[in-house]
Amino acid sequence: MHPALIPGGTFPDYDLLDHTGTRRRLSEIQGGDPMILTLARGAYCPKEHQQHLELAAFYPKIAVAYTRVATITPDQPRGGQEFHDAVGAQWPFLSDPERTVQRDLDIFEYTDPGDDPMIPHTLVLAPGLAVHSVYNGYWFWGRPTTTELWQDLRTVTREIRPDWDLTAPGLRERWDAGDRELFYGHAARPVRQ
Repeated sequence: MHPALIPGGTFPDYDLLDHTGTRRRLSEIQGGDPMILTLARGAYCPKEHQQHLELAAFYPKIAVAYTRVATITPDQPRGGQEFHDAVGAQWPFLSDPERTVQRDLDIFEYTDPGDDPMIPHTLVLAPGLAVHSVYNGYWFWGRPTTTELWQDLRTVTREIRPDWDLTAPGLRERWDAGDRELFYGHAARPVRQ
């Protein structure tokens, strides 16, 4: 198993074209937030459509929770755009028709040499592309439910956000003293009077 597919590992910072033809780097998409990353078989697979339809329905919660999503697919950018639009996604679909990810991570789905997909995986990443959890989706039941993703993202967010519990000792005092660095999104924002 490749270290990028093991909790505690670091996922490679791939630089790929997205569904609009714009070059995107995973770390730039993620920023300082948790991220759900799907490694998809491609637009041809009905299992991919079902999983991504569920993610699209879950997306309003993901968006308000300061969490990012990205999908890597072996489709050309145009195929990625069609896949993206068909499921109503609001996140980037990165195209990897050369199958760089598949080769790098050694996840060739050898049971389907005709389509040459990668074994589908879903990862929850902490900032810095740090692997928190990995789901092998070769069989559909191996893919995470939105409840499992919620639990993983709760754990990651609790670990990375010092202001997770505003009642924690010292936080109120730091806020009152004007020290906003520990409070997500407030470090550069002026205080309204």
